[in-house]
Amino acid sequence: MRSFSNLWYWIALAVVWSTTSHWVLGVPYDMVLRARRHGGQAQQDLEDMVRITTNRLLYILKMTGPVLLAFTSFLLASLGIMAFYYNVEIAQALFLLAFPMSIVGGLSFYTAAQISHDMIRGEALQKRLASHRIVTQGIGMLSIFVTAMYGMYQNMSLGALGQ
Repeated sequence: MRSFSNLWYWIALAVVWSTTSHWVLGVPYDMVLRARRHGGQAQQDLEDMVRITTNRLLYILKMTGPVLLAFTSFLLASLGIMAFYYNVEIAQALFLLAFPMSIVGGLSFYTAAQISHDMIRGEALQKRLASHRIVTQGIGMLSIFVTAMYGMYQNMSLGALGQ
């Protein structure tokens, strides 16, 4: 299972991060841009969509928060051990994809709670979603860079061994 030399892994990595940066808290970012340009009904649609997805995220957190945290921690720890202690390449590839996504997931829960608690609306909501997107893109860029460097290292070291 040579993950880092497989084109499909890199395509999947690009698609995951592209989709993650486009869908901010479950809302397509073009809705934010449309609300910023046109206001009115576009802004109302954005606020309704954010209210729905925020309430959904907070409901998930309320109902399954500790279980979700425990399961995610178990999954990441298992992947990390298989990846870096037992040197399983598919686990390395999945860990380098799942760990940063779990950070984005936690950030999304935090942002949803902040929007709901502070009742953010209007231009402040647009700015909050834009800043969430920028942080998500930063995490994605760092993740892609680290994954690319690690993948190149793996490919070069395994290539040198003749495997």
